[in-house]
Amino acid sequence: MIVGAGLAGCEAAWHAAQRGLSVRLYEMRPAHASPAHTTADLAELVCSNSLRSAQLGNAVGLLKEEMRRLGSLILRAADAAAVPAGSALAVDRARFARHVSDAIESHPRIEVRRERVAKLPDDERVILATGPLTDPELAADLQALCGEQSLYFYDAVAPIVYADSIDLAPTFRASRWQDDEGDYLNLPLDRAGYEAFVDALCSADTVPLHDFEQALYFEGCLPIEEMARRGRETLAHGPMKPVGLTDPHTGRRPWAVVQLRHEDAAGALYNLVGLQTKMRVREQQRVFRMLPGLGAAVFARYGSVHRNTYLNAPRQLGPTLELRARPAVRIAGQMAGVEGYVESAALGGLAGLFAVADARGEAPPLPPETSAHAALLRHLRDADPRRFQPMNVNWGLFPALEPVRVAPEPDARPRREKRPERNARLAARALADLEPWLAAARARPA
Repeated sequence: MIVGAGLAGCEAAWHAAQRGLSVRLYEMRPAHASPAHTTADLAELVCSNSLRSAQLGNAVGLLKEEMRRLGSLILRAADAAAVPAGSALAVDRARFARHVSDAIESHPRIEVRRERVAKLPDDERVILATGPLTDPELAADLQALCGEQSLYFYDAVAPIVYADSIDLAPTFRASRWQDDEGDYLNLPLDRAGYEAFVDALCSADTVPLHDFEQALYFEGCLPIEEMARRGRETLAHGPMKPVGLTDPHTGRRPWAVVQLRHEDAAGALYNLVGLQTKMRVREQQRVFRMLPGLGAAVFARYGSVHRNTYLNAPRQLGPTLELRARPAVRIAGQMAGVEGYVESAALGGLAGLFAVADARGEAPPLPPETSAHAALLRHLRDADPRRFQPMNVNWGLFPALEPVRVAPEPDARPRREKRPERNARLAARALADLEPWLAAARARPA
């Protein structure tokens, strides 16, 4: 039994069913809506359409490659629904969700039930993959079982504008450090324009939190106005950094830049990259229309903020994602304590594999310690429970490499290995160590 048909739940269902288990997959939508979803599709993306870097020099790029080799449904759907995004993997949301929905709903061993689950099930094997917007009643039941307050933070999403409402005259197309036109639409700001934008953000009216709730934002997805209040140059060194970009109108690097990324395959929608917000709608109209080219922007989606719920994994979860308080229940996805679409789906895949091994009475197929999958499990296992927060996969979670000195030419003095070179070695080591795990975990229906 799997509760929740987001990325983690669908990935868990796919891996379990491909390996012979019968699966009942529960999804409360459309009868019961969430604060962020808008459709009844499985695996609907609500924050961004980007699955981040597609390059092996990035830890999430390695994680995606590991998932592909394992037979991931989520990566298969993402590759099929990809839209131009430079070195990142971004998708057409509707095509992506439809691909996943079709695969899950047509699988002979998966039964999709459109029902709300308000209590932890008593079934023999359960995967709870209800995500950051878990039904309050179910979350309360889980909290009572775990015996401590659930942790939470607030996650903001960026606005989307219609492409035909953008004035292209002051904009230019480019991806950072690339000589060709690039996949991003860039809105350059000079210093005066940047200062005015920061002033507008700092004075904007925002949607307030409840009196009893503390603002615990995930650092990787801070609302743009929260970042602006940390210092006048914070944005210029963060999501609006102009490094690697030259404005062809001036021949110089802008003081700051806002990048817009394709939201759909047809190119009709653009996402304001990094400009997630909790400003009120009228303030979003006022502030974002100050940006070059967006003076008459029409919004297809306004930014918003929602509460995310997750467990204190080092205290609550065992080595195969099982609840210590009830080992028949495994937790997958963001609720387990990871951040990001790809990481959530990866944990779903692991939960599915662990459930299969449990059903067969076999040892769980643990990924090699050098892999990105193991890096996620290591974070959930080894993080300090007193300060635990969700985290994206990153190279800091991997076992260290032996340091090396690099001599580019025979007579040159050895130099310290550069970070990209080290990251490439980490990725190569992980992929080299992956095959035994893949062999043990490959689909072989009972």
